[in-house]
Amino acid sequence: MITSQGIAARLARLDGIGTGQRGVTRLAWTEEDAACRAWFEDQAVRTGLRVARDPAGNLWACPEAEPPWWGVGSHLDSVRGGGRYDGPLGVACAFEIAASSPHPIAVISFADEEGARFNTPTFGSKALAGKLDVTAILSRRDDNGVSVADAMRGAGIDPGGVVDAAAWRSRLSGLFEIHIDQSTDVARAGTAVGIVSSLAARVRLEVELRGRADHSGTTPPEERRDALATAARLIVTAEDLARGVTVTTSRLLIEPNAPTTIPALVKMWIDVRALDGGEIERWLAEFARLARERAERSGVELTIGIASHSDATPFSEDLRSRLSLAGEALLAGPAPQVVCFAGHDAGVLADKLPTSMVLVRNPTGVSHSPQETVSLEDAAVAARVVAIAIDDIEVIG
Repeated sequence: MITSQGIAARLARLDGIGTGQRGVTRLAWTEEDAACRAWFEDQAVRTGLRVARDPAGNLWACPEAEPPWWGVGSHLDSVRGGGRYDGPLGVACAFEIAASSPHPIAVISFADEEGARFNTPTFGSKALAGKLDVTAILSRRDDNGVSVADAMRGAGIDPGGVVDAAAWRSRLSGLFEIHIDQSTDVARAGTAVGIVSSLAARVRLEVELRGRADHSGTTPPEERRDALATAARLIVTAEDLARGVTVTTSRLLIEPNAPTTIPALVKMWIDVRALDGGEIERWLAEFARLARERAERSGVELTIGIASHSDATPFSEDLRSRLSLAGEALLAGPAPQVVCFAGHDAGVLADKLPTSMVLVRNPTGVSHSPQETVSLEDAAVAARVVAIAIDDIEVIG
């Protein structure tokens, strides 16, 4: 029987891993990540599943039956200063489903879903889907100069074998992901859960501006090449152009970052999302044109790169239909179908396998924050909906 108490007990064993006053920080290939792996292994043993780790570092809790299996899961890593439920809620629910279902179910925790350390979002699922640009990704470095390849080696994973992860995809018949709603869409519908019809298109830009360090007091305006002042203008430009797209400048790195020195280097990351990828393309073309003009006037060198890109992604109509029927059986009315503007592992795999997502009501809509909250009673409903859908597939076909 899937219960909120069971989910709570599983999540409680994660408390203390990477937690502090500023929230939860569990970055890929770190000590906190290793502690989450130990939690996963413990949960698998308690559920009667055997543990495996694929060449990309994805964690699998596998049934004894021969594959392919239906997979259920999410991720255990976090952003810096994140919340308690983004990712782990889905993994804990997956273990509850596997423990109660008469059918063989694999629980999966995808590696480095957030990409917070190296700007490598959905690393593990992209490797499983065969979509990872391995050469480019492995050379990326964190703020301390550590490369992805070296970090993986430190975690006991051979980076040279990442390309072999795609072969593990044949072990799955399909995938369900349960996740906290990162908006108020489900809450406004007045139901415990929502079914994701599709993921919005998204692009993450990496913008670099190179000016010249100089004295902040003695350098006259006409001689300045201020990278940060130019970056500030580009941030406003990015938002001013945001018609039909959602734009967020989410991170800045500044050098030399000294009180009396004109900034010489700024790196910034801009997140752009829309229902239609064409809207992002139109925004990007206009932003790039205006950014080049602004940089030229300021005497600052400009580079705009695509750090990551995902097309709008529909989920399996068959799985959505089964989830809808399961939802109607448990709820007072049908579960709403919503478009999700966040990126998720299930979306990465959607063109390779039948996949679907269930969102758990989030009353405030807050996520990626210590204030993130959810009712575990609602989470239990989400887990039951997925369990019923899997039973429908296995029994009825």
